[in-house]
Amino acid sequence: MGSPSPLLLITLVLGFSFATYNLVTMVMHNRSLSKPIVDDSNGGIFFDPVIEMPKSVKKSKNAKLPFHVALTATDAPYSKWQCRIMYYWYKKQKDLPGSEMGGFTRILHSGSPDNLMDEIPTVIVDPLPAGLDRGYIVLNRPWAFVQWLEKATIEEDYILMAEPDHIFVTPLPNLARGGYPAAFPFFYIKPDQNEKLLRKFFPEEMGPVTNIDPIGNSPVIIKKDLLEKIAPTWMNVSLKMKDDPETDKAFGWVLEMYAYAVASALHGVQHILRKDFMLQPPWDLEIGKKFIIHYTYGCDYNMKGELTYGKIGEWRFDKRSYLRGPPPRNLPLPPPGVPESVVTLVKMVNEATANIPNWDVE
Repeated sequence: MGSPSPLLLITLVLGFSFATYNLVTMVMHNRSLSKPIVDDSNGGIFFDPVIEMPKSVKKSKNAKLPFHVALTATDAPYSKWQCRIMYYWYKKQKDLPGSEMGGFTRILHSGSPDNLMDEIPTVIVDPLPAGLDRGYIVLNRPWAFVQWLEKATIEEDYILMAEPDHIFVTPLPNLARGGYPAAFPFFYIKPDQNEKLLRKFFPEEMGPVTNIDPIGNSPVIIKKDLLEKIAPTWMNVSLKMKDDPETDKAFGWVLEMYAYAVASALHGVQHILRKDFMLQPPWDLEIGKKFIIHYTYGCDYNMKGELTYGKIGEWRFDKRSYLRGPPPRNLPLPPPGVPESVVTLVKMVNEATANIPNWDVE
């Protein structure tokens, strides 16, 4: 498939922009001015008094609602080894009791096949035209989802948007409830503290900026038809944010996360916030009842098991140490005293690398 021309992308952006701002008048009267919906991880969902969960979307205990696992990726070695580990644990957890995971797709936005096509179910989509992402590779993610949703046949009614550095630590059920997607709340996504910037993309007619959930696009479990509506707006808002120097500077590497949150709010979509969706070592110490390990942060410790806080430790695990190729098999375990979350992460990486054939192939 040939790369899309810049003219095509400009046309799409203008079209999405027109649709987005027409959407404002349609949604503004239907959006409740409410606080986020928060799940207490024990199955109870707390609502602002204005909002009640429609009975039609309450989930029967015996009903299974499978979701398709989708992650975006590049053909860089750094992305590939993470995808291989992620897919290994998906296969391990998929059919265990409690899981509602369905099919799996790696959405490869490099535009051409790579050497994992036979190992991981993959759909190839085009990257943004050269230079449009301005070095911010994640800007390709919404464009990749737009293309995938248009070209793929997806049997499941729900989709989990995941990332290569996710490991399923326990079987994952469908945490969404009908028109309410489920998302992980990130402490650093703060719409209420960025109102001036966000008003460029989320007009006052849509209500307070607290209508924007404190989330990114991943992990999110969402109905397929909702994502089909949100994805073009997400792409449009991402490009507009990147084009705005003030917003680009302020949001930096989380710009695309804000763009998804804004796009969802523009469509009147409110997420159930699940703190148990994911843990992030080394800051989260225990696995508990959480479902996904997200190893985005480096883990550095001295030999006493003490976190070294920004300094390279005597023992460390940091995915960025392996930008050019996969980590070796049988990584050393952390010293005594290191939290369960970090120990579990390294053990799960080691198990995957020990069992994935031809692990050292880039």
